[in-house]
Amino acid sequence: MKERPLYLDIWKELSASKAMVFLAGPRQAGKTTLSRRILKGFSNRVYFNWDLPAHKQLLLKEPDFFEAFGRKDASPPLVVLDEIHKYRRWKNYLKGIYDGYAGRYRFLVLGSGRLNVFQRGGDSLAGRYFQFTLWPFTLAELADRRRPFKDFLKNPLAAPDAVGLERAWKRLSVLSGFPEPYLSGRETIYRRWASGYRQQLIREDIRNATEIKNIDDTDALFSLLPSKVGSPLSMDSLARDLQVSFNSVRNWLAVFEAFFLVFRIPPWARKISRAIVKERKLYCCDPASVPLPAARFENMVALELLRAVSNWNELGLGDFELHYVRNRQKEEVDFLISKAKMPFLLVETKMAEEHPTQSLLRFQTMLDVPAVQLVDRPGLYKVRSNRQQKILIVTASRWLAGLP
Repeated sequence: MKERPLYLDIWKELSASKAMVFLAGPRQAGKTTLSRRILKGFSNRVYFNWDLPAHKQLLLKEPDFFEAFGRKDASPPLVVLDEIHKYRRWKNYLKGIYDGYAGRYRFLVLGSGRLNVFQRGGDSLAGRYFQFTLWPFTLAELADRRRPFKDFLKNPLAAPDAVGLERAWKRLSVLSGFPEPYLSGRETIYRRWASGYRQQLIREDIRNATEIKNIDDTDALFSLLPSKVGSPLSMDSLARDLQVSFNSVRNWLAVFEAFFLVFRIPPWARKISRAIVKERKLYCCDPASVPLPAARFENMVALELLRAVSNWNELGLGDFELHYVRNRQKEEVDFLISKAKMPFLLVETKMAEEHPTQSLLRFQTMLDVPAVQLVDRPGLYKVRSNRQQKILIVTASRWLAGLP
């Protein structure tokens, strides 16, 4: 079992001020494994899994079943509720046990997906929990060279040493960051895993949790998406290709996002004349599935940035968002991180280009923020001036390993 100190730290931070914490994320990202590691820190602990028939029967018969477990000492027990969102009345149940037991227990609720796609009805849980997301392995987590967040804010252009990072980066590109294939180190295992993962999610989890009836068309849509990575996504075009309605494509994409199969980032429109304002760019949560090397590289960077932005927001470090920048002349920068609705950092990806792109120079001048051009080539670290700002041109693995 690989320790995941980044997420253990997030758990400690959130659980210190709230008795109930939700842990969401992609299926097979390691949520159950992480919960068992967290449980080891409690002398009094209870693990529950709705998918186990004996556990399900116990909860239905005795909703406060955890009260029956003997305590070893007077410390508050941790109750882990795994896959509880599959229970039809899960929101009402969690509201009830929180209101009744929050003073004496700690609760960790696990769910594959964003926990907002399941059973939208029921009592509100507002104010009763904090939530964080467990992502597949990213380079910053694997390298364990993360800078403190305050240092990143002061100087986002700094880069750590590059020793050993390229090997992990290349491994992520062919095996994905999901623990099972990544830790196996074998491409054959990744291919078998990826095929089974898609089948389980689309033909079992999504079918059972949503009202989607045409699973074959849904599967066909998903098969098209890796080839669309890195470009503004036209739902009209996808609808024509599949001969289905626009609304069907829109709804299916929303479900894919809710189950962490894909994610989309919106364009940044403020302070840019003639900016596009509609089409989002799509990326896969499994970058290894993307066939073209340049698109796969961009997707890997997107996932690293999304993980960082997600963690910063969940820790209460600010209001961060991930965008891309593009105008009607089709000048583009791949990513813009915003903070409090204001531009914070531009990030461009290039396979080998050592000079800043004209689009990066133009948008940096317009937005007046630091910029990084990440290159998929080892041994690169250059700083260029652009008026009052700097552009760092650096090997992607070297810079990404230092993300907080």
